[in-house]
Amino acid sequence: MSLENDNRRDEQRRVDEVIDEINKKVDSLYSKSAGLKENVIELRKTFWDDVTVNLDEPDDVIETQASIKQQAELLSEIERSHGKLGEQLKTLMKLKDSPYFGRVDFVEDGGNETDRIYIGISSLMDRNDENFLIYDWRAPISSLYYDYPPGKAVFKTTEAEITGEITLKRQFIIKQGIMEGMFDTGVTIVDQLLQQALGNNASTTMRSIVATIQKEQNKIIRNERSNLLIVQGVAGSGKTSAALQRIAYLMYRYREDLNTEDIVLFSPNPLFTSYISNVLPELGEANVRQTTFLHYLEAGIGSSFSVESPFEQMEYVLTETNREDYGIRLKAIDYKSGLAFKDLIDEFVSNLKKSSLEFKNISFRKEILFSKQQISDYFYALDKDLAIPNKMQLVSEWLLKELRRVQKREEDKDWVMEQVELLDKEAYLKAYHKSVKQDDLNDFASNMELEEEFLRKEVVKRVFSKIKKRVKRFEFVHLSETFYKLFTEWKPQNAPELWKEICTLTVKNLSNNNLLWEDATPYIYFKGRLFGDDADRSVRHLLIDEAQDYSAFQFAYIKHIFPYTKLTLLGDINQSIYTYATKENPLISVDTESSYEKITLTKSYRSTKEIVDFTTYFAPGKELIEAFNREGRIPRLERLTDKEALVTAIVENMMELREEGHETIALICKTLEESEILYKLLQNKIAVKQVNEETYSFEKGLLVLPVYLAKGIEFDAVIIPDASKEQYFMESDRTIFYTACTRAMHALVMLTISEPSPFILEAPLNTYDRKE
Repeated sequence: MSLENDNRRDEQRRVDEVIDEINKKVDSLYSKSAGLKENVIELRKTFWDDVTVNLDEPDDVIETQASIKQQAELLSEIERSHGKLGEQLKTLMKLKDSPYFGRVDFVEDGGNETDRIYIGISSLMDRNDENFLIYDWRAPISSLYYDYPPGKAVFKTTEAEITGEITLKRQFIIKQGIMEGMFDTGVTIVDQLLQQALGNNASTTMRSIVATIQKEQNKIIRNERSNLLIVQGVAGSGKTSAALQRIAYLMYRYREDLNTEDIVLFSPNPLFTSYISNVLPELGEANVRQTTFLHYLEAGIGSSFSVESPFEQMEYVLTETNREDYGIRLKAIDYKSGLAFKDLIDEFVSNLKKSSLEFKNISFRKEILFSKQQISDYFYALDKDLAIPNKMQLVSEWLLKELRRVQKREEDKDWVMEQVELLDKEAYLKAYHKSVKQDDLNDFASNMELEEEFLRKEVVKRVFSKIKKRVKRFEFVHLSETFYKLFTEWKPQNAPELWKEICTLTVKNLSNNNLLWEDATPYIYFKGRLFGDDADRSVRHLLIDEAQDYSAFQFAYIKHIFPYTKLTLLGDINQSIYTYATKENPLISVDTESSYEKITLTKSYRSTKEIVDFTTYFAPGKELIEAFNREGRIPRLERLTDKEALVTAIVENMMELREEGHETIALICKTLEESEILYKLLQNKIAVKQVNEETYSFEKGLLVLPVYLAKGIEFDAVIIPDASKEQYFMESDRTIFYTACTRAMHALVMLTISEPSPFILEAPLNTYDRKE
């Protein structure tokens, strides 16, 4: 006991010394920062004092521009330096609260000295910048902490592989500079540290897990070799957290040539994007580009269609079962989500090389300059062996050349002078200066003629620039009408079952400018086949969360549009809530030609052991699910008499859960329709917030939301308001019910008025409490 106390005193003494060093660095940075701030303020005040302004002669203008540029660059450089100091100060303040969380004592083979390696969220050097007081968790040497128990160990640097022996592995809990816990441990993070991290209430933002990264998670984070990294992780296994740490690691590892624009993260919905927005800044990195696949597609499709969201599609599948065309729609979703439909589009595009492409007239002032037939004739007169995008480019160049002739012709027409009168003062001034420079005799009448000529050209140039931009964007092609023909005129060789009915349904929606979710990716793929894909070569890494909810067609398109990008796919096949999700999904089946690595996370850290044990019995897949040893109360099923009793039970359970200390309680419904009904029943009885597709921030309190918007998020407690047989009965409901239950961290309550869902009954009676 005495030795343990001595060790703790020594470690606290070191913490104090490190914090003292941090304070000195903070004071030094504050002084530098204050000086730079004063420089910025002074330079902004005197910016024009040091700039030579002379516009009399062309040489003077050039000199003036150079002077302004030089002064602006100086100001920008000082502001950048001030910003860097600010970031350093933020990092130091974080370290001051909790300097580090781990220590590894390492003896390199062939050496006698023991290196004490302290690991935190950022590196810290001593006052002479000679030795590391703290190593960044992403540094190569820090992998010793995550990957090895005491004993033989190895880590890789950029130059070599270092072997040796770990003689001590220690973990700390430090808050506000005080050592609250200290544990000597093996390869895995000890239960005490994880228990403390996981036993807290749910946060409105995802928390960093660098202190509790597990060995398998570390493999995800530090993987550099795989072009395709697939992570199959059970609910609550920390796959999203590991993905974000992976981004932070890559930004650290390749900080010289990787920036935030080079990495893209596709998240499931805007609420989730908000939920994870704090993780990277907490680690001292700026957020990378984060978007949803829906928003990515909408940007490429443009305003010609209203695009159905995946959540609207889901709502249709779950609530519109009585519609006459319901079966056809399900068949269409299934077919259009697969690779067979991609092949069918490719076949259709090949046919368009011969005929059937639709074009638009190019008109100006109610006069057709180039008819759609003229454009079509020119297109199909080009070499038949040329790819369609190349032919489109040639047509565009031809039209632009012809438009320049038309533009020249229009300059002398009467309408131009009417527009000249509407020009702004700047255009007149520009025309005046040009006319004066070109007329050496300074003849007034001649100047006026030149001025009018310049103004006419300016008017026509402005008008035709809009037409030219549209031509450059290939807007002379009637894209939607051509796509429409796929379902109206073309007869495919390998048409699927019910193709005629699928076409009728598709045409109905296209005619109303509605693009169903199952048509969104095919449409933008089709657009790329005609105009040429804007392959995004700038993206070095693309991470896709909830990857199990992507269709085979969507994955094929992503691979097509990001040909040189390293992909990280994260998901859980047990949570495939969309009807097409299990077909040809990379989490299950991967193209054998691809260079890929698959990492499986089997341990669930989010929920208590009791919740994990209960949900494992009706989990959809066959994947191993291990519960982390954090105990809580067993899930509860309550059988009620009527809707009024249901509302009372929700309110009572919510009050009970609050008294137990739970701050974020989610009423998770199967559909948005159900959540809206429930919200109306509760809003006058208790403070409840409704979450829908337009919700962009996660707040604490009592929330009511559909299950598909709860994906990836965790709550202190979950109440399922209708866990009945009528609501969750079909086999396709299994993933939905499992997903809803596994959002709970500490408590799960299921309510039902009628017979409970058969999925609940698959679990032994001793795994949940049944209350009649």
